[in-house]
Amino acid sequence: MHDLIIRNGSVCDGSGIPARVADVAVDHGVITKVGRVTGRGRTEIDARGHLVTPGFVDIHTHFDGQVSWDPQLTPSCWHGVTSVVMGNCGVGFAPARPDRHEWLIGLMEGVEDIPGASLSEGITWEWESFPEYLDAVERVPRVMDVAAQVPHGALRAYVMGERGADNEPPTEDDLRRMCALVREGLDAGAIGFSTSRTLTHLAITGAPVPGTFAAEDELFALGGVLGDAGTGVFQLVPLGAGGEKVDDPLGEIKWMRRLSAAVRRPITFGLFQNDNDPDGWRELLQIAEDAVAEGADLHPQVAGRPFSVIISLDSTHPFHKRPSYKKIAHLPAHERRVAMRDPALRERILAERPENADPRSALFPQGYERHFPMESTSPDYEPAADQSFDALARRTGENPEALIYDFLTSEDTSGMIFRPLLGYAEYTLDPIREMLLHPQAVLGLSDAGAHCRLICDASTPTSMLTHWARDRARGERLPLEFVVKKQTSEPARLYGLRDRGLLRPGYRADLNVIDLDRLTLRSPEFVHDLPAGGGRLIQKADGYLATVVAGEITFRDGEATGALPGKLVRGTRPGPVVL
Repeated sequence: MHDLIIRNGSVCDGSGIPARVADVAVDHGVITKVGRVTGRGRTEIDARGHLVTPGFVDIHTHFDGQVSWDPQLTPSCWHGVTSVVMGNCGVGFAPARPDRHEWLIGLMEGVEDIPGASLSEGITWEWESFPEYLDAVERVPRVMDVAAQVPHGALRAYVMGERGADNEPPTEDDLRRMCALVREGLDAGAIGFSTSRTLTHLAITGAPVPGTFAAEDELFALGGVLGDAGTGVFQLVPLGAGGEKVDDPLGEIKWMRRLSAAVRRPITFGLFQNDNDPDGWRELLQIAEDAVAEGADLHPQVAGRPFSVIISLDSTHPFHKRPSYKKIAHLPAHERRVAMRDPALRERILAERPENADPRSALFPQGYERHFPMESTSPDYEPAADQSFDALARRTGENPEALIYDFLTSEDTSGMIFRPLLGYAEYTLDPIREMLLHPQAVLGLSDAGAHCRLICDASTPTSMLTHWARDRARGERLPLEFVVKKQTSEPARLYGLRDRGLLRPGYRADLNVIDLDRLTLRSPEFVHDLPAGGGRLIQKADGYLATVVAGEITFRDGEATGALPGKLVRGTRPGPVVL
């Protein structure tokens, strides 16, 4: 008698080998057999005609505050994710002195667009040190496993106070203390260290993230702690990754290459195609590949779809800083939509110019050639150029802003507009496909839990299966087995999560049963379900028949079962993973 048997599914085991029809037996939270299982199970799932995969591993999330109040970690749980890594981009909530709580909240709010009021109300603050933070995370039951990295911004603020927050260089004593705290975090179970150097990452005050301008001595000292410990990943968003122009596009990868080779630890860094240098990513990928020969281990972290914002009346839109609109901005979205349909107000708003434009907007083209209407069902993340509002305006002879205005205010549309910022310079996802196929690239950058008003890329695992493996029409697809591997064994191996990512005996029983034919990504929706009534975009999917974590069924047909088997994953010294 087994605890759980999943029968007759098309098992795509995460290794990249072809899928095969097999049963999967689970006992005490561990896979015990894959093949023909003759015994019975206390619980059985008939997966005939359906896909069976390992649970998905999302290595780039910002659930650092949400772990305090949300045992489900929505929206990732709706997309087959069973393990997440948080503490990315140098922002997080530990270590934290009691008088720095609001400052850390402002840093997270500015960089990751998580409502500060929600963080203030929801975070429990049961800790000061990073080990105490891990202990607090461990005490909360949840549906999935979580792991954490030591964030540079919080570390600098804890050790250096205002000097650290203001990006002043550390003294020798400051650096010694920061290194000691990174080691303390690793010893307690942190699985990496993170920092950010892009000029687009700003606190709520407009100040750059602490660590943005860190010199090599600081970066190499902190990275050296990982090398001395023999564990942990160095994660960063490099200068230029956010779309800003830089004098030396290869400057960041040069020091990363030297650091990784020196400390013998992997470095993963955000990589997007950007409009300033549409082909620059190819050279970075080649350098990452060449660096392997000298002992460096560089992993460009790439997204499964363009880095985009979703424009709506609940988020940002071309009219939100115009004087006449600002007079009604306090109204609920439905009332604003009705008010904006008044012809006189429409005429005034369209005639006005914005006040106090966001300086980051200057990084991206300001026309409407990359503003696309989103469908009410099954959104398209690879629209053709002729689907843009700019193209529609040229065909009809109308003003593109007027078309956007009417789309946002109509009761007959989704009211949401897809606006790619990075990764769509050529109106095709072919560059992303090429990045994903690169041997050093790792899938990430979902930012799950973050960018609440603007982005909902926590749904990337679903669009990887639907768009890349099944539906893509404007170019070559990717093999299903490859897509599954990119979301399971590859990210698990990078972060030393040696017990998961494969459907093989002895591995943790984290898995999904998916009706791939019916798998559908729903359109985003804006809800107010965060603490203090904070709003955010969420996105659900249809077609996940079951998600299993540590042998327990956490979701059936998209609905939570109430099981909370998820744990804190503490890092250990990594060993080889045999695929």
